[in-house]
Amino acid sequence: VQEVYSWNILDWNYPDQYLKQQALQTGALIRQNALPVGIERWRDKLFVSVPRWQSGIPATLNYIPLDAPYEPSPKLTPYPSFKGNELGDCENGLTTVYRIKADQCDRLWVLDVGTYGYDPNVTNVCPYSLNVYDLNTDQRIRRYVFRPEDIVSTTFIANIALDEGISCEDTFAYFSDELGYGLIAYSWEQNKSWRFSHSYFMPDPLVGDFNIAGLNFQWGAEGIFGISASPMGADGYRTLYFSPLSSNTEFAVSTRILRDESKVTGSYRDFKVVGSRGRDTHTTAKVMDITGVQLFSLIDQNAIGCWSSRLPLKPQNIAIADKDDVGLIFPSDVKIDAGRNVWVISDRMPVFLESELNYGDVNFRIYVAPMEKLIQGTVCEVESPIITTPRSLSVHSPRLQTISQIPSKIFLPGTSPSPLTSSYNPFISQNVISNIPNQPMYTREPSRSYFFPPSQNNNRQWWLNN
Repeated sequence: VQEVYSWNILDWNYPDQYLKQQALQTGALIRQNALPVGIERWRDKLFVSVPRWQSGIPATLNYIPLDAPYEPSPKLTPYPSFKGNELGDCENGLTTVYRIKADQCDRLWVLDVGTYGYDPNVTNVCPYSLNVYDLNTDQRIRRYVFRPEDIVSTTFIANIALDEGISCEDTFAYFSDELGYGLIAYSWEQNKSWRFSHSYFMPDPLVGDFNIAGLNFQWGAEGIFGISASPMGADGYRTLYFSPLSSNTEFAVSTRILRDESKVTGSYRDFKVVGSRGRDTHTTAKVMDITGVQLFSLIDQNAIGCWSSRLPLKPQNIAIADKDDVGLIFPSDVKIDAGRNVWVISDRMPVFLESELNYGDVNFRIYVAPMEKLIQGTVCEVESPIITTPRSLSVHSPRLQTISQIPSKIFLPGTSPSPLTSSYNPFISQNVISNIPNQPMYTREPSRSYFFPPSQNNNRQWWLNN
């Protein structure tokens, strides 16, 4: 991956210098309290979220204009505005945002957790709410407050995955409740949500010990965290992959189950064990591209990992796509944009939370790389996407013609069909984890730089052409 932006400490764009000085004097801006955690790219905007864990955060949802003159440490611009990020304005503003997702209908999906502060000093200023913006007009087009039945006393939601169907109306969003051990499904068309519970959402008590950036700490209560949706299968459904933060195991469930509110009960056996990534593979974020290759952060290893869902999930089939023991300390989020460029943000979060950052050093970095180059030479590499048409959907659908898919029934020699018949992945086991020995991961040589300096290509970076 190629470093695009880096910061010792974050800063914001204000309308004028007077307003900025006023913010500094009143404590509305305390730069050392800001930690970026999430990113998303849409056209000429790169969104960056900054939770309000401490005071002095002027905006929790921000962006960097990618078409502006290049700056290595750009200031953040509030999205949609400073007023739209006002702390405690539950109806009109955003209080704390973690991760965000843009869809193919040019909508930005933003979950406001409504909290101020960090455990154990957390105040619930506003209710959990989903805020969706029209990216072409920068206007919020929907605000949905989660039902009381969706939330428990320990709820902490930090991740979102989208399940886009054959139309913009046919879109579902899924939210992982890390500390409440639940999975919330939301239907755009019905404007309604429901909550699933399962023991697979809970942490593994054997792997709650973390060693990152020279710090040893225990996050043993961290449940379901990273979630990602597969390409659409031949049956018209996707597979949602998920794993607890305190776990090395991957699980999955068909979106056929999640889309159906009646399946909230009686669906225990529809959730499957995919396999184990092996030791030291805690992950905070994951994403799957149109070829069925999943990328995920490996926070123990200062690395980005990959797995091709054409293969069984076991340590031999996991690769290190990139690793940097300085720059990739705690890769907090990873995304793939519409041009199949991979974006990664690292933020040294454990140091920020458990110790103290050195603001004389570079603490936050954003990287980018073409997907093909990132996995080239690894076990994750695929030749080319295979396009199939879901049996239940029309080939003439404009939506389907833009989605590359892989057949949902691919079996390697010696394997058998998956019990998850509507699943994208043929290697999901029936609620058991195979006995897989710990084996070293595949590695690759560092890739060359794909970021053109300003003197080339009319001051336009290569990823802006995608």
